[in-house]
Amino acid sequence: MDAIKNKLEIINGAEFLIKESSTQDTFTPEDFSEEQKMIQDTVHDFNKSEIYPQTAKIEKQENNIAATLLEKFGALGLLGTHMPEEYGGMDMDFNTNTIIGEAVGPSGSFSVAYNAHTGIGMLPILYFGTDAQKEKYLPGLVTGELKASYCLTEPSSGSDALSAKANAVLSEDGKHYILNGQKMWITNAGFADIFTIFVQVDGNKFTGFIVERGLEGLSFGEEEAKLGIKGSSTRMVFMENVKVSVDNLLGEIGKGHHIAFNVLNTGRFKLGASVLGGSKMATQVSIAYANERQQFKTPISQFGAIQHKIAEMGIQNFISESALYRTSHFINEKIKDLKESGESYSGAKLKAAEEYALECSIIKILGSEVLDYCVDEGVQIHGGMGYSEEGVIARAYRDSRINRIFEGTNEINRMVIMSTILKRAMKGQLDIVTPALAVQSELQNQTTDTRTFEEPYGLQKQSVANFKKVLLMILGSAAKLSMEGKLDLKKEQELLMNMADIVIDIFSVESAVIRASKIKENNTEKVATEIYSDLVNIITYEASHRIYKNALDAISSFVSEDKQGDFVTGFRVFTKYPLQNVKKLRRNIAGAMITEGDYCF
Repeated sequence: MDAIKNKLEIINGAEFLIKESSTQDTFTPEDFSEEQKMIQDTVHDFNKSEIYPQTAKIEKQENNIAATLLEKFGALGLLGTHMPEEYGGMDMDFNTNTIIGEAVGPSGSFSVAYNAHTGIGMLPILYFGTDAQKEKYLPGLVTGELKASYCLTEPSSGSDALSAKANAVLSEDGKHYILNGQKMWITNAGFADIFTIFVQVDGNKFTGFIVERGLEGLSFGEEEAKLGIKGSSTRMVFMENVKVSVDNLLGEIGKGHHIAFNVLNTGRFKLGASVLGGSKMATQVSIAYANERQQFKTPISQFGAIQHKIAEMGIQNFISESALYRTSHFINEKIKDLKESGESYSGAKLKAAEEYALECSIIKILGSEVLDYCVDEGVQIHGGMGYSEEGVIARAYRDSRINRIFEGTNEINRMVIMSTILKRAMKGQLDIVTPALAVQSELQNQTTDTRTFEEPYGLQKQSVANFKKVLLMILGSAAKLSMEGKLDLKKEQELLMNMADIVIDIFSVESAVIRASKIKENNTEKVATEIYSDLVNIITYEASHRIYKNALDAISSFVSEDKQGDFVTGFRVFTKYPLQNVKKLRRNIAGAMITEGDYCF
């Protein structure tokens, strides 16, 4: 038998669609080192001592408290864990920074300030700044003495960022650029010292500049009255003949899109890490309430309807967590490889994030939608108390909603997923033609895949391989029609959304199965129960139905009726999965969480 062998190499971005991953090329929470656990505990302790007791003050933005908290976080070295030592950073690996990002997640509005400062605030300078710019700004940003902000969105340009109207012209003496225009929804604007601002130079050259607070002509609107994340400073930024030194040009004239889009890759990933922390918190407080609240002389956690919700929280958190740390490891190892090949510190980080842009979009979508589920059902479990501001779940519900809009809407990120696949296929970086033809041959000749997938979870691994065939059937046909000029994919967003959701399901299920396999292979104490078998069974089973539905919706939108039958037959074959007693599986999963009083996988 040809068994799928464990591979030591890390697959490239999007290659999970055409290759199998092994337990050896993934990272899971079970792999955290003692040092990483200590760092995680440090962040949790900061939340308990500095954030939670001051939630009311943070929500009201009293005494510029977010800025003060950033300084305290910086004093612990936690604003520079992803920065080079030469600028005062701690240069921790990407996996450790992911752990920190997740641990910050339960801090609510503070996590927004933190992510804006350390991500889209600092990274443009690290990735694209000159040596002089890095030396001038990064040390202060690492300590928290300086705070960062990122100015991209305008009243008339959100997802279409390159249509920005803010502009800049070179002064007559050639020493300054004169900036005019406005930006909106700018996080940290109320207290930031350093702004990365994108404008059109000479009307049509999208360009970034480092702009310091206090420059004449730079002003700010009032704090926005927002649905959630009320403790996060959000203001408009106005530029009226702001003179910015030519030394503060960031990158090259007309190349601002390279800065904006590449920084957003990491920003999306960081958001995915933080929302996982928020999801776990919402799950924990919901279980605690369900265990305490009694109706009919029984804790409501003992009722099947509530157990269903708790179990689903656990299932979705397990998926999100597994996918997050798998992607983290991809990026972590790519950074190492690039450095070993001679790439610079900043270049390695930039190129690694760019390589896994698709996966970063998945993490952002997945994490934000899991959080939305957890806080929504958390309110439902709390009942009337969930609608009260006395507890944390009402605030969590309001805070959550922005995450599906932040860092590119989830709809835009689904488009990013598909455009990345298609672009890499056209460039020959991702061979989808060969496996697509193999699937076509398999169906036409009624042959079966003879590969044997190693246990544990061989059935689930086989299912993941089959799910990939479903995508290849759709993708191959759509791409062929597109190349023939018979299908304009840019105008078929519904079709792209169907395919993107299949991609997300494939990555999610595979990540969960790989993690469960690793737990069992390593014979850790977690293997004492069959809970991981329950998890991967229900995850794979339910994904099979979603993929089948998305596949049908996809082909019905562009395949003629006389040819749809072959597709449907293939979809049925490749999404077949044994019937599962989902009630029993969910009760087992909920029971473990209720006993533990928390998400415990």
